[in-house]
Amino acid sequence: MKILKFGGTSVGSVEALRNVKSIIEKEFNKNEPLIVVCSALSGITNALLSASQEALKQNDFSEILKEAEEKHYQIISELLPRTAQNPLLMMVKVSFNEIEDVLFSVKNLGELSDRIKDRLLSYGEQMSSKIVSAFLQSENFPAVFQDSRELIATDSHFGNANVDSKKTNENLKNWKLENQIYVVTGFIAKDKNDDTTTLGRGGSDYTAAILGSGLKADEIQIWTDVDGFLTADPRLVKNAFSQSELSYQEAMEMSYFGAKVIYPPTMIPAIESQIPIYIKNTFKPESQGTLIHQKSEISKGLIKGIVSIEKTCLINITGNGMIGMKGFSGRLFNALARYEVNVILITQASSEHSISFVVSFDDEKKAKTAIYEEFDFEINSSKIDEPQFDNELSIISVVGENMKKTRGISGKFFSALGKNGINIIAIAQGSSELNISAVIERNELSKALNVVHDSLLLSPVKTFNVMFAGTGNIGKELFRQLEREQRNLEENHQIKINVVGITNSREMKIFDNPESDFDLNNIFNTNLQKSDLKEFINSISNKNLPNLVFVDNTSSEDVVAEYSLLFNNNISVVTCNKKGNSSSYEQYSKFKRLA
Repeated sequence: MKILKFGGTSVGSVEALRNVKSIIEKEFNKNEPLIVVCSALSGITNALLSASQEALKQNDFSEILKEAEEKHYQIISELLPRTAQNPLLMMVKVSFNEIEDVLFSVKNLGELSDRIKDRLLSYGEQMSSKIVSAFLQSENFPAVFQDSRELIATDSHFGNANVDSKKTNENLKNWKLENQIYVVTGFIAKDKNDDTTTLGRGGSDYTAAILGSGLKADEIQIWTDVDGFLTADPRLVKNAFSQSELSYQEAMEMSYFGAKVIYPPTMIPAIESQIPIYIKNTFKPESQGTLIHQKSEISKGLIKGIVSIEKTCLINITGNGMIGMKGFSGRLFNALARYEVNVILITQASSEHSISFVVSFDDEKKAKTAIYEEFDFEINSSKIDEPQFDNELSIISVVGENMKKTRGISGKFFSALGKNGINIIAIAQGSSELNISAVIERNELSKALNVVHDSLLLSPVKTFNVMFAGTGNIGKELFRQLEREQRNLEENHQIKINVVGITNSREMKIFDNPESDFDLNNIFNTNLQKSDLKEFINSISNKNLPNLVFVDNTSSEDVVAEYSLLFNNNISVVTCNKKGNSSSYEQYSKFKRLA
């Protein structure tokens, strides 16, 4: 038996739903049941949340609901034959009438409890699953709708309910399955009072894992809008590519540290039952995707991926009164736990004089309240200094089982960051040696991801971003050679050179995006500025590009005079200009030292 889970983007449009039908058609074996778990249509959960907040503020929410309702109507009218539309259109109308009634109650009472919020959010999955079920039936599939609230039992911790495994497994054991397709609502469950609950972030993935474990499925497939787990965020690292397989541990680490393909807790039931999980792309079903299982094969690379958390807050607590203070850490983390603050990373000085930890950007205020509440006396009596909060930071982490007992990984990681002038504020490494993390400034995240991706051999090609000075005979010849050798450099030397700017004594051009264009006539055709060497260097430096190189094809002493500026901005210099190396020994020594 297989469990197929389709995320919001996978069921969010007519085109996507037709892809879903094709996938189900390939996976359905008439000799056994097939379980299909559906999220709400993309954007609907957020719309319902937004409408509830507007109702709470006594604002009009009708336009938000109207847009969400119209999305369902449009999909139904385009997807299903007319004879099958009326029952679904009526179902959507009744659902939104009920949603509207609940929101008017919220508006009138000025109160939105987690219980009411769960009830509101449950409509998204109910409507999408009924639409998918009816669509499959209209295409002559033996499909039926199944409300997961009849199967999954939880406690009454609304918003992030805990599953009652004993009751849930009992329900699944008593579920009489036939050889047909069961379209199941993701994300929602119910408590012992029959109140609707939700399973928290990644709830539909969790639903799939719970069903897979309880029904002893052969595999779980998570269908989303990416080609599995990528080596890095493709929005920030163009050379990122998908990994064919990961171990459960690697996938957990990458998910926890920012890879949004699957939410870590959702994998636990599958891990406990040793069920393989496939991450596949609904829009490119032919792609291999990623297999997550007990032990991935040893790959050529030392790491499997580079992940990041973009917005974090580093909290630093110091003070002489902390030295020898028994139970300080326990008090601190218990206080944070009371306010449901998740601690991402911890580092403590051996002197016990300071402790630093990282929380998510959204948890900063709660963490501040917890710390001042717990240590009010110690802060006011100056036993502890005023806590410091820095919320302009990110975390970058490298993950991979091959890192275990491999010497030099930390050195390569930190060296790659250091060579590009990226300041490391805090570091952490687990004893499992599966993860090394560094806290850096947020504005350097993209640069850091790219240089580490290149340095640890995840990228098939190493990219250099190059700024050029000089367009005389030597400059023109270099560009002719680069144009001619582009393919050879990439295929045989794994090097790609991008032009980020070019200047001569009269004009300059700075590219908005790095380009592999070496046609000087084309480059100097548009968007030219009056040459200003300092402005040229500073503008490109401020882009924070990885592996930045300055090529000096001039014989100018004015250009040589800016080498110090380049080195101080962590920009490498390649030059045929002899004046930097053959004038005063003092200048030569200075350049060597800065380099």
